[in-house]
Amino acid sequence: MGVSGSGKSTIGAMLAGRLHWHFEEGDTLHPAANIEKMRRGVPLDDADRKSWLQAVAGVIDHWLESGNRGVVACSALKRTYRQMIIGQREAVRLVYLEGSYELILQRMAARHGHFMPVSLLESQFQALEEPLPEEHALVIPIERTAEQIMREIETRLQLQPAQ
Repeated sequence: MGVSGSGKSTIGAMLAGRLHWHFEEGDTLHPAANIEKMRRGVPLDDADRKSWLQAVAGVIDHWLESGNRGVVACSALKRTYRQMIIGQREAVRLVYLEGSYELILQRMAARHGHFMPVSLLESQFQALEEPLPEEHALVIPIERTAEQIMREIETRLQLQPAQ
């Protein structure tokens, strides 16, 4: 989890590939209306996000029911959102890629081809509710290399490639 531009997709895809797990880019689960709204620079509200969060939870449930492991890249900015996608799913762990507004702004300005405009970054930080201790999130500062971040996630969560 984390705001747009924090590296969720990059780290998530690389980690899933390294562990031989499934990967789901949460943005692909947004309804077309949400994508269009964000393209226009309009922040999503809770009502917009509800069906998207249900879709993310559905992917997780499918993996759990089929005995698979996976990584979902998803902003999950608010506690209520995380409750919807994690809830009582004890096997699910939350990784929060934490970074400053300034660093993430620089990263977003340098990327191309993403529907999320830089102008929405401020609204993401305004909506962000950092995980509480009882959420047992693994908080990883993003000022490191992707390799360092992945190693820390693997070590702290004691992850091994799927057999």
